[in-house]
Amino acid sequence: MRLGRDFGWLWAAFAVSTAGSMLALDAFQLVAVLALDSSAAQVSFLAAAGLAVGALLAVPLGPWIEFRRKRPVMILADLVRCAALLTLPLAYALDALSFVQLVVVSVVVAAADIVFRAASGAHLKALVPGEGLLPANARFETTQWTATALGPPLGGALIGAFGPLTTVLLDSVSYVLSAVGVRAIRAPEPPPARAGARGRFSGAEIAEGWRHLWRQPRLRALFLNNSLVNALIMVGSPLMAVLLLDELGLAPWQYGLVFGVPCLGGLVGSRLTTPLVRRYGERRVLLVSGVARACWPVGLAFVGPGVGGMLVVVGVEFGLITCCAVFAPVMAAERLRLTDDDRVARVLSAWTVTQRAVTAALTLVWGGFAALLGTRGALVLAGVLALATPWLLLRGLRSPACTPRPEAPTLPE
Repeated sequence: MRLGRDFGWLWAAFAVSTAGSMLALDAFQLVAVLALDSSAAQVSFLAAAGLAVGALLAVPLGPWIEFRRKRPVMILADLVRCAALLTLPLAYALDALSFVQLVVVSVVVAAADIVFRAASGAHLKALVPGEGLLPANARFETTQWTATALGPPLGGALIGAFGPLTTVLLDSVSYVLSAVGVRAIRAPEPPPARAGARGRFSGAEIAEGWRHLWRQPRLRALFLNNSLVNALIMVGSPLMAVLLLDELGLAPWQYGLVFGVPCLGGLVGSRLTTPLVRRYGERRVLLVSGVARACWPVGLAFVGPGVGGMLVVVGVEFGLITCCAVFAPVMAAERLRLTDDDRVARVLSAWTVTQRAVTAALTLVWGGFAALLGTRGALVLAGVLALATPWLLLRGLRSPACTPRPEAPTLPE
């Protein structure tokens, strides 16, 4: 389906910034270890702080995004991320880089990332007709997994050749290119819901995104299921690093291989999404892929040593990522359809803030479980709990879809 030149610019902006982010995946943690010789506790704090504090700062920004034109907000978010990242190589060159600066930059980048995602999601709904939402989100998903498969290995090679701040510098450049892509969009942008809204926002406006998510049974089911499943998958990431690198003795290149190869499943899943929906319908694809993705994580607890163990990780991760890549674009399109036009930015902000906060909290909790139960015990617990999450999806998707209320007429400016 042709989605037009302006969507092409939005897609290009997403692609270049995603490529930069994947090149710099875990860059803050790598800089902390390689340039600052930080401890494991400090690195864990750095990872959690960026998610949690960035999400907290983004909470009041939902209405601010909603009541402004989205393209200037997206460009501003890109430039903020670029400026924040550029302070790191500058400080490193001046021998003034500190752990505190790393934490502050990670928080600023995380908050700006939430702002950009909320504004771009709202703008996508205005830029693409309703029938184009699924193919548009499928293209974003394909781009995401392509960058995820290629970016980290290339980023690791660049760091090895040119130093720990190389990928940070390239990531900052990618945000400038993203801003250029957004600026190139020429379609007139519809006026915001309340063009005159400025200044302070009430608590009701800030909380409207969560209220809208909670009012609609199908949207609520997707919200709760996705937040829990993603968090229970992500808590396994540091545990698998300990299991594979420390307990099973894999080399770093082997570790990168077993998590890089399965990303090809993201390409497979995202390419299958549209044909599957045409044949079976969105509801059935959501249910089957949503249930299937919850069945894979528990398999990671049974990984053994050697090549056999590596193949188990590759197989489990490939199946998990394929199911997630089918589910995600269908879920994203459904989320936009079920959301009123004047609430999209606040809903997407609330969604991302909650997901990141839950992931940060459960990551810390599972660190405690690993200390009590061992690495494999904590992985089993996360996998078993993931098996229970499809109940939320099955129950919610049986409810009839709520139709967004008609948009109020807008007076010409």
